[in-house]
Amino acid sequence: MQLITCPWCGRREETEFHYGGQAHIAYPRDPAALSDAEWAKFVFHRDNPSGPFAERWSHSAGCRRWFNAVRDTRTHELLAVYRNDEPRPVI
Repeated sequence: MQLITCPWCGRREETEFHYGGQAHIAYPRDPAALSDAEWAKFVFHRDNPSGPFAERWSHSAGCRRWFNAVRDTRTHELLAVYRNDEPRPVI
C-alpha cells in the first residue's frame, strides 16, 4: 500500500485518492474558438515522460481538495506534494 501525503490531512492510504491527470495545464482562454483538432489536442494529448512528472490528485475520501504531486513514473515514488497555489518544486 502506498501512502500519499495530503497537504491538508497528512499521510493517508492511496485508496483515498484519485488521479486527475497532468498538472499545470492551462485551460484555453476562448474554448469556443478552438477547432475540433485543437480541442482534441487539449483534451487528450499529454506528456508521458519516464521520470519525474507533475500530476493532479484529489483526496476524494478525505477533504476532497485537489493538490499537485511530482511522481517518478518509473518507480511510482512521490517526490513532492504541494497545494495548487504553490509553485512546482524543483526536483
